[in-house]
Order: sequence, then C-alpha cells, then structure tokens
Amino acid sequence: MDIFEQLLEAKRKHLAVSLCMVIATNGSTPRHAGSKMLVYEDGHIAGTVGGGEVENRVIQEGLAAIKDGKTRRLSYSMTDPARGDVGVCGGQVEVYVEPVLPQPLLLVIGGGHVGKALAHLGHWLGFRVAVSDDRVELCTPEENPDADEFYPVDMAELPKHLKSDARTYVVLTTRGMVVDVPGLPALLDMPAAYIGVIGSRRRWTMTRKSLLEAGIPAEKLERVVAPIGLELHAETPEEIAVSIMAEIMMLRNGGTGQRMKV
Repeated sequence: MDIFEQLLEAKRKHLAVSLCMVIATNGSTPRHAGSKMLVYEDGHIAGTVGGGEVENRVIQEGLAAIKDGKTRRLSYSMTDPARGDVGVCGGQVEVYVEPVLPQPLLLVIGGGHVGKALAHLGHWLGFRVAVSDDRVELCTPEENPDADEFYPVDMAELPKHLKSDARTYVVLTTRGMVVDVPGLPALLDMPAAYIGVIGSRRRWTMTRKSLLEAGIPAEKLERVVAPIGLELHAETPEEIAVSIMAEIMMLRNGGTGQRMKV
C-alpha cells in the first residue's frame, strides 16, 4: 500500500496524521525531493524521509502539527552534528509538514427535537455526527438522517463504544437530571474539547449538587459547560441548535462571540 492509499485509509478510519514530504535538497542527502512519510498520532510512521536524526526531528514536528493544526516548512543542514546539524552527509534538505486531520466529531446525546436539529446543523457545518440515546426508537437513521453513527446505549456505556479525542464536542440534549446524574460521570474522563449540558441554570445547579453528593470531584465538573449556547433568545429547536453550534464554533475557532459591527 503506497503513501496515498494509507492516507485515504487513515481518513476512512478518522485518524489524524501528518504528511511529511521532502520538497528540496542540495548536495548529498539520504532521500530525494518527493520522498514522503506519514506520521500518525500514536507516533508510528509509514514511509521515510531519510532515517536517522533528520527523520526523528521530522516525526516530532509531525506530532506537533497534529496537535496545533499548523503546517511547517523545515530546513536542515547535514554538515556538522557538533553544532546541531542532523547529519554528516554534507547537504541540505527541506521538508514540508502538513497535518491531515479528521472531521471534528459532534456527539449529540439525546435524539429528541433539539438533538435532531443539532445533528442536522452539525452535519451541514462539516462535523462527523454521532447520536446516542437510550431510547432506541430515537437513535435511528430514520429519526436522525443527518447523523453518521448511532449509539443506542445508556450514557454511562458510551466510552466503551465510542473513541473520542481533542476534536470531539459532546452535547447533552437529554430529557433531564434522571439521565444526566447517572450518565454524566462516565463522560468526564473522556478526551473532548467540549462537554455541554442543555437546560436552565437551575437544572445545572441541581444536577451539579447531586453529582457532588455522589462523590464526583468538583474539578471534574469544571469541564462541563452549562447552560450551553450563546444568548440569542432562542426558543425553537432549530434556534437552540444555532445557539449551541455558534458557541462551539466560537470556541473551536478562537472567536469572541461579539458582533462584527462597530
């Protein structure tokens, strides 16, 4: 399997990788321009850009690119290791590193009216959408045609079925404390960029109190965003979905939520 086939396979499996390519060489170097390597999030590689210290440094830059999502253009001299060069071949090499990241995952827990609107909007915005609900009839392609994955299980069981990461956004559009209190603790150890709970301030105050009484550490509960969304005076499920996704996009893109008009 060549590098591009492996890149497509990574995309199909929703894996984050960095594509590293030698773009220029001068003098004696271990690999020619066009040589490629994939760096996976767990540190393993496919292909090579030359081995040795140059490859080790490129791997580290590839891992960093996966974390920050930024491209890199790297230049290395291969003359004098005593001064920090990567080798003694005598040449110079340039490597371009591009992170290839999977779609962010929007995990909607609760397949009712707001959950369905949220799945629709998340799909339209380019998220991979997973819907979960312990009510099996609400967790189907017929009920949520814009979702990509379905998990008809109790919330507490979700970490056993779904892999999350720093590009995962979890939104609880559940039917109340009866679901949140027993289910939420299992989510607090999941890697995620965002864990939000729908409802009023009073609902979250009561939920938080019950979780603290159940022994959940307060610092874990600090991860939770509640109430969720930007203040739009939203009322309909569709308006509420816009409010929630606006907050997620603001956090994901480093926005402020302020009006653009001065």
